[in-house]
Amino acid sequence: MNPAAGSTGRGTAITETVPLLELRGVKASYGRIEVLHGIDLVVPEGSVVALLGPNGAGKTTTLNVCAGLHKPIAGAVYIAGRRMNGVAPDALARVGVCTIPEGRGIFPNLTVRENLQMMTFAGVSMQEVEAVAYERFPRLAERRNQLAGTMSGGEQQMLAMARGLATEPALLLLDELSMGLAPIIVEELYGIVAQIAAEGVSILVVEQFARTVLGVADLAAIMLQGRIVEVGPPSELEAGLSSAYLGG
Repeated sequence: MNPAAGSTGRGTAITETVPLLELRGVKASYGRIEVLHGIDLVVPEGSVVALLGPNGAGKTTTLNVCAGLHKPIAGAVYIAGRRMNGVAPDALARVGVCTIPEGRGIFPNLTVRENLQMMTFAGVSMQEVEAVAYERFPRLAERRNQLAGTMSGGEQQMLAMARGLATEPALLLLDELSMGLAPIIVEELYGIVAQIAAEGVSILVVEQFARTVLGVADLAAIMLQGRIVEVGPPSELEAGLSSAYLGG
């Protein structure tokens, strides 16, 4: 590892020339079946990068590699210039990596407040956790004593995001934020994603439904069959998106 390259620790400045996240030649497999075939991807500081593609393209596996949940068989993962292969998810969380998985990852049988309280184990006071959550998501303040599992899908996604943001991450990994939600709720959530990025958080978001994220993404990468086939500003990828999703 290269300590001089910077740190993702809370409140620490990142060298401008070093991407917050970088994958170099990453390969990954399930048993003998290789599913990622040499992924190169960069997420600059304070930017939103959308990883797009149809089901089975390898998007979630890529995100899991970034989160330390799936070990690559080749290549390297760098966080702020530091090689992070083999680093456990909890260790990545301590240096500012936050993952919000598909399915929201909340505790449905706990209240909103009890879900937020779980984040105090990361060393943040309950007062701080609630202040951040309720300022960003006022609806959660109204639901603080409600069982999380009885809330709407959009409110549950807000809770999942609020839990993650309580740790003030430097890098946010989002998997299928729009899954199962009404378009108006998805638009609201991605508006919040844009605000978070404007505050300096780097974001890698995996989406199957490309149009839901392109409005807030700075860069987009199209993934097919375990390879990234095109990267660029969203406005330049329209033809590639049509080809990727329609097979044209």
